[in-house]
Amino acid sequence: MKALESFTDEDFRRTVIRALKLLAVVAAVAAVLLWWQLGWQSAVLLLVGAGISGAGLFDWLRLMTAVMQRMDGGEKARPLGMVLTGFFLRLGVTVVLLYVSLKLLNGSVYALAGGLALGVLALTVEGLRLIKVWTI
Repeated sequence: MKALESFTDEDFRRTVIRALKLLAVVAAVAAVLLWWQLGWQSAVLLLVGAGISGAGLFDWLRLMTAVMQRMDGGEKARPLGMVLTGFFLRLGVTVVLLYVSLKLLNGSVYALAGGLALGVLALTVEGLRLIKVWTI
């Protein structure tokens, strides 16, 4: 059993990277299944949702890394203004991407919502893996 105090920034980074990889694999498999069942528009909507979710996880990783570096003070911290600017720009691009994909594609809105939920699912799976590793 590992002590929770020994959980490092690198452990956090690895967890989010594993969640991103899991998200990519599940999205690819689900897109193929949706393409087969509901058509290519729904598959693209799922991939758009998964892409938005993955970009959100990656931005969260960047933001938390910058904040942790500032709190630790050991490393040269990335300018927080640039990280926040990128974060808010991504939010703007997300709104435009959601609007355009819903306007142009006649697929299932549930596929888009499912793609967005895949990020939460992937992060939950990785969180459960962490609980298993850190408590057993």
